[in-house]
Amino acid sequence: MEVRIIAIRKDNGNHYNPYEAVSHYKWINETNLQSNIATRQELVSWIEQGNKCYVRSKEGKVYCFVNVSSSGTKFLQTQSDDKSSNNLLNLPEC
Repeated sequence: MEVRIIAIRKDNGNHYNPYEAVSHYKWINETNLQSNIATRQELVSWIEQGNKCYVRSKEGKVYCFVNVSSSGTKFLQTQSDDKSSNNLLNLPEC
């Protein structure tokens, strides 16, 4: 299955890695229009089970992958394609 991430929620912590500050992701399944909000841990686990998520902008669609910080925290990050508009951190907050 595949979903599109449309918004993020950041916690109030001071994080060296801004991706670790994302606590929740709002997503939509564009096939059936189901939508929900998942915690960072829930969406990381979902992707690790073989599912996919992406961010879309007028410049196109870019997939996310699971990355791990030096402290061991897993988080989502978009594949680098030199287009800042489809970066997870540029999404609106929910």
